Amino acid sequence: MSYLGIDLGTSGLRALLVDDEGRPLGAAERHYAVANPASGWSEQDPADWIAAFRGAVADLRAAHPQFASLRGIGVAGHMHGATVLDAADRVLRPCILWNDTRSHVQAAALDADPRFRALTGNIVFPGFTAPKLAWMAAHEPELFARAARVLLPAAYLNLWLTGEHVGDLSDASGTSWLDTGARDWSDDLLAATGMTRAQMPRLVEGSGAAGRLRADLAAE
Repeated sequence: MSYLGIDLGTSGLRALLVDDEGRPLGAAERHYAVANPASGWSEQDPADWIAAFRGAVADLRAAHPQFASLRGIGVAGHMHGATVLDAADRVLRPCILWNDTRSHVQAAALDADPRFRALTGNIVFPGFTAPKLAWMAAHEPELFARAARVLLPAAYLNLWLTGEHVGDLSDASGTSWLDTGARDWSDDLLAATGMTRAQMPRLVEGSGAAGRLRADLAAE
């Protein structure tokens, strides 16, 4: 049996194929660009992540016959990014990345609300997800009104793989919406940024299953 590990990084995607004892069989990677349309802005097209995944997997399939015995895929990625989707799971705008600082005003305002540090156990930094959505509400209200789901980058890749809206608790802890004591989304913190639980992914432990591979991808 073999297993595939995916690291969805800021500058590229890395794929590692291992056997059932964790011994590396092969690795592949693809790179993509970061857009900086304004000072302090850092964005990425989620379509580039999918293309990178397809390319890296194609390399591994071509070079390693053990890929045919694939039994599981693990996905990790850069935290805090806001991948905003409409009701049909279409991407509404480029993903605002973790190193984007445009929401510093909104982050300061949220951090001044004592509930955020009390429930999340963390400062609200401009790179976190919640202030990004607060920035959208102020500067892109039409897009904000169409936001049906907000996923972090790894969760978006898992959506493409499985069709499921699922995030892990570690990623969720970097959004400023997670009640870390309850290990669940905080309705109060979501409401403070004009969001609801319905716009969040289902949460699982980092070692938990996000879903099963879509039938067309499994056949492929």
